Amino acid sequence: MRITTRGYGLLAAGALLLAAGFWFGYPELAALGAAAIVAVVGALAFVAWRPRLTVSRIVDPDRVMRGEPSRVTLHVANASRFFGASLVARDRLALADGRSASSRARADGRSASSRAGGTVPVPLVRLRPGKVTTVAYGVPTRRRGVIDIGPLEVSRRDPLALVGVVRRYGGQNKVWVRPRVHVITAVPVGLSRSMDGRIDRVPHGSITFAALREYVMGDDLRHVHWRTSARVGELMVREHVDTSLPRIVILLDDRAEAHLPDGGGGESTFEAACEGAASVLVAAYREDVQVELQLLSGATAESSRTTVGPQLDLLAEANLVPAATIGPDPLRAAMERLRVRRLGDTLLFLTGPPNEDDLGIVAGLRGAYPSIIAGTFGPVESGLATTAGVLVVGAADGPDFAAVWDGVSAW
Repeated sequence: MRITTRGYGLLAAGALLLAAGFWFGYPELAALGAAAIVAVVGALAFVAWRPRLTVSRIVDPDRVMRGEPSRVTLHVANASRFFGASLVARDRLALADGRSASSRARADGRSASSRAGGTVPVPLVRLRPGKVTTVAYGVPTRRRGVIDIGPLEVSRRDPLALVGVVRRYGGQNKVWVRPRVHVITAVPVGLSRSMDGRIDRVPHGSITFAALREYVMGDDLRHVHWRTSARVGELMVREHVDTSLPRIVILLDDRAEAHLPDGGGGESTFEAACEGAASVLVAAYREDVQVELQLLSGATAESSRTTVGPQLDLLAEANLVPAATIGPDPLRAAMERLRVRRLGDTLLFLTGPPNEDDLGIVAGLRGAYPSIIAGTFGPVESGLATTAGVLVVGAADGPDFAAVWDGVSAW
């Protein structure tokens, strides 16, 4: 609850008139001053009444591709049996990572006005006692991200606009705005082939023993080879691979230093990289190829052959982070992590403009991943090239990446 500028002015004028009336003996001035003060006190009492509201919100759908429609239906019930309420309401829209629109814009190179944030006006003119008012509005989905919707902010002022208060009702809902998906007709199958066809349906990890390696936090203890562990003095686990099932590992570079704020068309190259990752994910899911998605910062989504939803959600949640906050050399650390835990036979590294040093580090995984592809995004000439034994797919944006990708004859 706060007194408005008009309220403070009236309160100060009332105090001056009251003091002048008593000092100079003018009862009329004293009466005017007292009336002004009473008006402010009455406004405080008027605004102090808290409406008994119950707020529920339905978001349909709560997961959309960038640019697709999503709609919020808001139900506001006045639980009071005797008092109606004339209110002004606004629903909050905020980025799920807790940062303001302006700070998030500085992080990913966009203007604050282009980011989802702020409030949406909700037309609650009059809430009748015991009745439910239903309103609906569209969620801005022009940009990728996770949007927190709510709580509902209800503003209440006295008739003279001397005192105002903003109260919050209801909880929050989330909307995942995923990257756009561009059609890709084929996906790489690496060196794995099924004898009965390109792909079979044998689950991962149930066919062939591949090697023993050191235990890594998160490994299944049932795979520990206790005899070898006792001999070498360290926990060793058995690693199994499915020799008939192709597997793709997508590593998305989310270092802020690796991307340009404007890679073309007014968007960051990171947005194009997210669209490229989403396109490959959906194409692989369609072809029944298992895919593992990891961010260079370490975040990962559980892979599944029945749904690609968690991985697309991870792409919606992904943000650029400074490399210094990840570690001293995050790219080498990610490569070592992928070397220790070999997750597939094809590695797809998605980053910003091509960097020879980075591509050389990625090429060091050729012993573990027979097929390595690097997708680079930025204002460079589109096309295919080979650098340090890595197939480089250069593209300006997401649609360009899909077109160049389909031009690879080796798939």
